[in-house]
Amino acid sequence: MKKEKLICDFCGIEDTVQNPVIAGENATICQSCAKSAYEIIEKHKTESSDSNELTDVSNSTIQQNILTPKELKTILDEYVIGQEKAKKVLSVAVYNHYKRIFKQSDSEDITELTKSNVLLIGPTGSGKTLLAQTISKYLDVPLAIADATSLTEAGYVGDDVENVVTRLIQAADGDIKKAEQGIIFIDEIDKIARMSENRSITRDVSGEGVQQALLKIVEGSQVNVPPKGGRKHPGQDSLQLDTTNVLFICGGAFDGMKDIIGKREGGNILGFNQEKKTKVEQENIMEKIEADDLVKYGLIPELIGRLHMTAILEEIDEDAMIHILKEPKNSLVKQYTKLFKMDDVDLEFDDKSLIAIAKAAIDRKTGARGLRSILEDIMLDVMYELPEYKGKKVTITEDVVNKIKLPKVV
Repeated sequence: MKKEKLICDFCGIEDTVQNPVIAGENATICQSCAKSAYEIIEKHKTESSDSNELTDVSNSTIQQNILTPKELKTILDEYVIGQEKAKKVLSVAVYNHYKRIFKQSDSEDITELTKSNVLLIGPTGSGKTLLAQTISKYLDVPLAIADATSLTEAGYVGDDVENVVTRLIQAADGDIKKAEQGIIFIDEIDKIARMSENRSITRDVSGEGVQQALLKIVEGSQVNVPPKGGRKHPGQDSLQLDTTNVLFICGGAFDGMKDIIGKREGGNILGFNQEKKTKVEQENIMEKIEADDLVKYGLIPELIGRLHMTAILEEIDEDAMIHILKEPKNSLVKQYTKLFKMDDVDLEFDDKSLIAIAKAAIDRKTGARGLRSILEDIMLDVMYELPEYKGKKVTITEDVVNKIKLPKVV
């Protein structure tokens, strides 16, 4: 009986001496097809390798393309009105920090560059958090924002200090390497000041104890952190993160600091022949802040020594408040105008209405963050009727802000 010839399942050619067909358990393939398959696989490997090399080069380019202090400040100018000194301090600190990370290895000099953490001091609503958020957004680095008031010493009810680092890892989508080059913003740092310069005999679980716990991570060290936070998820495998290249920005209002500086400067003391400071001198007194003043306020010297650059944010006046309402890229006036446009309605704020809104925010003493709540209250009735105003123009006047009249609709 004549043996049936094998046929290649890929090209359909019969088995020959010149092009033999090999049979497997479920398929057959000829020598020519096997050779072609091998060449295709090798070509794919080469292309993948080239692609990876290009990716590495691209990543390297991104790292080396560090924005200059002027470029960083220009970005901040688009979102934060005023606060020129604070924006310069932050721009220089961030520029030097990422230059140290990405360019130090390029130099043959063995001198090690250390990071400069930043302390932002300013009244509530002056833009401390916004500065940190804006700079991290344009640097494309992870940012973790923590409130110091929720932190307590290990073993007590509240958040462990290490949970701040956990938030940074979460902001980096679990990428430890990326998290190690991120920014941690600790707000309300003044709220963990100890009550006096003298060390208390009793345990201070949310004041000096937290400051002591912060020292380790702010300075730079290997920190073992649970990926989901500490106490509520026991039994987790800890992640290890080096905070040496993490930039720390701390912010606080430091209410009462003017009195401490005033006493040091010789003001506010009972007695005769005391020179009364002018209004301008009183407003600028925060510029004279020194490390000793922070110690008197209740920060421990070790923590102050790790916050190398200090920036003072000014209280926002009426003119600045009006600029904040309408000028930044994401200003509230622009946001509401866009919101109305979605319903085919034109929105306009006259000049007197903006002045009235700014005055209301200053009276509330909530800074720029109080503007949204004021506007939400003013615009509630208008927004309720908004779909009915399609194709029309709505004008907000001073009387609307003061709730004397309804908006003008034409």
